[in-house]
Amino acid sequence: MDFSVLLTDLPTLVVVIIGVPLVLAAYIVGGEYLVRRLPDKSRPAVRPWIWVAPALVLVTGFLVAPAIGTVFQSFQDKNGVFIGFQNFAAQLAGFPTGGAWIAIRNNLFWLIFYTLFVLAFGLLLAVLFDRVPYESVVKSLIFMPMAISSVALVVIWKFMYAYQPPGQPQTGTLNFILNTVFHQDPRTWIQDETPLLGLFPLNDLALIGAAVWGIVGFSLVILSAALKGIPGDLLEAARVDGAGEITIFRRVIFPLMMPTVVVVGTTLVIFALKAFDVVYAMTNGNYNTDVLANRMYQLLYNSHDFGGASAVAVILLLTVIPVLIFNLRQFRAVEARR
Repeated sequence: MDFSVLLTDLPTLVVVIIGVPLVLAAYIVGGEYLVRRLPDKSRPAVRPWIWVAPALVLVTGFLVAPAIGTVFQSFQDKNGVFIGFQNFAAQLAGFPTGGAWIAIRNNLFWLIFYTLFVLAFGLLLAVLFDRVPYESVVKSLIFMPMAISSVALVVIWKFMYAYQPPGQPQTGTLNFILNTVFHQDPRTWIQDETPLLGLFPLNDLALIGAAVWGIVGFSLVILSAALKGIPGDLLEAARVDGAGEITIFRRVIFPLMMPTVVVVGTTLVIFALKAFDVVYAMTNGNYNTDVLANRMYQLLYNSHDFGGASAVAVILLLTVIPVLIFNLRQFRAVEARR
């Protein structure tokens, strides 16, 4: 063991292990001491700000300030010279296949299919496995992909999508089923840009399918909790009145779960707009599978086009803000109904 390295890092370890807790304790004790010296009428108004102040400082330093800096940089060139909207014009030029338009199109596909598939499968599985003896086991298995990293997910699905030329043994699960069961030629799933229904590229849907497998457990757990919060008396009353299970779901279960569905849906929309890891690790944006987050990464680290990368980041931020506003309104509506 190299003790010289340990001795070199010893001051940092001391600061992290001892210094940070001491600073936190000093802030708490000192803050309370200052608050108690204030007049009684002022204490309720001041005390919350004492506790919120560290969080506000961290949010400002790590989120607000970088966001403002990114906006300013989106109007500059590589040399820091102000060039107005030229970076945005360069990214949005060449409609519909130039600039960032392919990434915008793919983000739209992710927004629609990723959100709908995760919500649909999560809701279906929550209803199907509600109150069955093996419910906990099944939910644990479905939730298990949430415990692995995105790169591990991509490795698994690369094996699922693996391709061998026709006539050779298929090592990919999907191509094996396609070739053996349906007697069809294997497909290069993540390279095949064939549009389904004349609109949706197959490789985009293949990437979305892999991402859905990894996140559907999240939707299942949240929606299952909402389902169990529905009073059993309502369901029994509906059955006594002669309603079938489908009618009960349409008229009782789904309306009562709607606030949770909306919250989960808006969260998934944000995930879809920020899609990056699956695309980067599986195709790196090739074969027309690029998305905004991956394009921003490529411009920043491969092309060193800081202005262009900042412009893409601003475009992505502008697409997320309306979803956040809608989500906040839904939270307020739910709280108002309680």
